[in-house]
Formats: sequence, C-alpha cells, structure tokens
Amino acid sequence: DTHWDYEKGNLDSAAKEYSVEAGRRVKSHGGRIHYFCVGRVLEQEDVKWLRDLAGDGHLIGNHTYDHVNVLATDAAALQYRFQRSPWLIAGRSPQDVIRDNIRLTTLAMQQRLEVENCGFRTPGGFADGLNGRDDVQSLLLELGFTWVSSHYPQHMNTAAGHEPTAEILSNIAEAAMAAQPFVYPSGLVEIPMSPISDIGAFRTGQWKLDWFLKAIEQTVAATIAAGGVFDFLAHPSCLGVVDPQFRTIDLICDMVAAASDKAELTDLQTIAAAVRR
Repeated sequence: DTHWDYEKGNLDSAAKEYSVEAGRRVKSHGGRIHYFCVGRVLEQEDVKWLRDLAGDGHLIGNHTYDHVNVLATDAAALQYRFQRSPWLIAGRSPQDVIRDNIRLTTLAMQQRLEVENCGFRTPGGFADGLNGRDDVQSLLLELGFTWVSSHYPQHMNTAAGHEPTAEILSNIAEAAMAAQPFVYPSGLVEIPMSPISDIGAFRTGQWKLDWFLKAIEQTVAATIAAGGVFDFLAHPSCLGVVDPQFRTIDLICDMVAAASDKAELTDLQTIAAAVRR
C-alpha cells in the first residue's frame, strides 16, 4: 500500500489544474468531460474549480466518499483507511458503509457544488461488472441511479517497463470493442470503462507515454470504425504527471474531429439515455 491509499480525494493543486485544463480543451472541441468525484475532495477549502467545471457544462458523477470497494462483503476489503481506523465503521455492515459512502457524496455535491449526481462509477473496475451482484445493483437503483460504470474488461498487459507488442495492442483494442454498454436484468444500465487505463499503463505496466498513445490511437480508431463507444479512463493525479502536455486528450479530440459525422465527443449520461431507448 502507499500513503495515497489512505488519502483518496486529497487532490493537490496540480491535479486540479490538470482537470480544469482538460475540460477547457475538450470543450473547445465541442465536447465535455464526465468527471467522477470522490466525496472527500469536497472537504477541501476551495472547490470553486469543480463548481466552475459544472458551470461550463461538464458532468460530475458519484465515485463514493472514501473510494470504497462496492463489492466488499467484509470490512477488511472496503478501503485501506478503514483497516487502519476500524472505529470509523464500527457496528456497521459493509453494505451500510457502502450505502453511506454513496449517499454522503450525493449530499456533499448538492451542498458544496449545488449539483446533482450524474451517474455512478465504481472505484476500481471489475471484469464481471456487477453481474452476479444483484444486491449492489439494487442498492444503486434504490439510491436513484439509473446507470453505472463498473465493468473494466480483462486484457493483456506487459511486464513492467516493456513496450507493448502488436499482439498486446490488438488485444486491448479487442477488449474495448467487446466491452460495450448494456442493460442488467435489473434495468440498471452499464457503461464499461475502456482499456487501457492510465493506471494500467503507467503504474502497472510502467509504460512510456508514446506507447500509451499508440494503444489509445489504435483502440479509438477501431471503435470509430465499428461505431462503438470508447469510455476513456484516466485520473488527473496519474495522467497529469506522465502527460503534462495533454497529448492523449488532444489525440482523442483530433481523431473524433477527423472522423467527422462518424464520431462525437459526448458524456456517459447521454450514452446511458441512448442505451435505454
């Protein structure tokens, strides 16, 4: 574990500035970013940057208050913070903690940002999404969510520091194409995250930026050709360090622009509405 595991949501100024500039760039291309908020960030003194992003038309979804594992069935699996400080959840079941974590973020967004949730993304992505977890689906529906982003498909990766081969790049693109939006039997819409994430590439794979750009370019191209959905997954505290010049975001925006009427920059709320139709 690392110090950051205990301080989810404690964003520094660099991460905030990166988030704001990313939003500006995407908006200049006619799109908007769908952000997901860890509730604890709203305890910070200054949240004007987030309020301004919402005011600019970007959407903000719920990412739980403490970045908890929504599939946890025992307290130890919930979050590192609760392993160190178990008294924070004393007397409550894991499901009660998860429910409160989601509910608190909703309240924090309403009170500090004066905005409503725009969807829910699970901390961490799951190879099976919420399949087999009707209890979690029911909880989200109970809390007012109509869609979730929880599925992150399995795919190949490299040994740390190794350049991805053509086989690995093709496998990543194929995994993204197979992970398209769908509806659970409960009626909850799933909008999968698309590989490869910045965490998978840079923290796990220890990739160079050019390798990541190649993977993103190949996957986005395949998605556009197939008329599918590409749900870019990145974190300002990671991507902002390895890609300070916004090459990845600019690449995606440029590819969408070049595709003309075959692609558009959009948000997950819009995608979910289309899936329900």
